[in-house]
Amino acid sequence: MANEMTTVDALQSLKPNAEWVLRGDVLEWLDSGQTEPTTEALAAEVTRLQGVYDGKAYQRTRATAYAAIKEQLDQLYHDMTAGKLDATGEWHKAIKVVKDATPKP
Repeated sequence: MANEMTTVDALQSLKPNAEWVLRGDVLEWLDSGQTEPTTEALAAEVTRLQGVYDGKAYQRTRATAYAAIKEQLDQLYHDMTAGKLDATGEWHKAIKVVKDATPKP
């Protein structure tokens, strides 16, 4: 996996602003205001976060495939000038190519 979720990610998600130190696999809980999550809760949160991240892979792929905003705005301008603010416009065609190449799961 390109980005694997970790115990640190799970801790930040489950217990925002908590005070703790993680040395290797050993968690030292320093926060008196929040309870320490169980090992099982942390593992489940790592799995949940990984699923969310993996499920959005298409968004990351699309983001890099779209033309820069200034180029998209130029396409829209020319489409407006040509009266093509529909599926025949160049902007729509370019966006559709990206969306078709990387569909939502």
